[in-house]
Amino acid sequence: MGKNDRHRNQETDRLEADDAELWRRVSRTAEPLRKGKNRAVSLPVLPKSQPEPLPPVESKSEPEPNVPPVARERKQPSPPSLATIEKREIRSLGGGRVSVDARIDLHGARQLEAHRMLKSFLAGAQARGHRYVLVITGKGSRGSVSDGAPGRGILNREVPRWLSEPEFRQWVVSFASAHKRHGGEGALYVRIRRQKSA
Repeated sequence: MGKNDRHRNQETDRLEADDAELWRRVSRTAEPLRKGKNRAVSLPVLPKSQPEPLPPVESKSEPEPNVPPVARERKQPSPPSLATIEKREIRSLGGGRVSVDARIDLHGARQLEAHRMLKSFLAGAQARGHRYVLVITGKGSRGSVSDGAPGRGILNREVPRWLSEPEFRQWVVSFASAHKRHGGEGALYVRIRRQKSA
């Protein structure tokens, strides 16, 4: 018999002796049941263990997350720049090879009224898909209203300035003085910007 087997048998004998001693102690305290009756052994009812309350969490002042400053209003996109109507385009318009799709006569209108009429006219021209329109201002005496027609001369000067403003560039690609056939310096050819598709 090997050394390991001998050691294992000694351990088993010791465990059996311990078990026998434990059984003797238990059997001394055991009471026999009465014949024919099963006695229920009532076990003591232990109180339900309540979970211990968690300790209060200390509120640590956490730094607030970086909140971006109030978003500034988005910058409006800059209006498209004005182009130039080529001389050949003016000749084509004057000679009738390229048609003028619509015209408006502001001659004699007051500035405020003329401004409103021009905006409405250009927006409508764009909506209808027009390419070139004619805006008649009248020649007048530049800078003078003494001839009795309100705004005459002033519109000849102001309308080109309005057409250059960012507000009008949503409708206007370019403009130039008209051919003599269409009024020369008293009228303007305006090339209309195509409407952006939705």
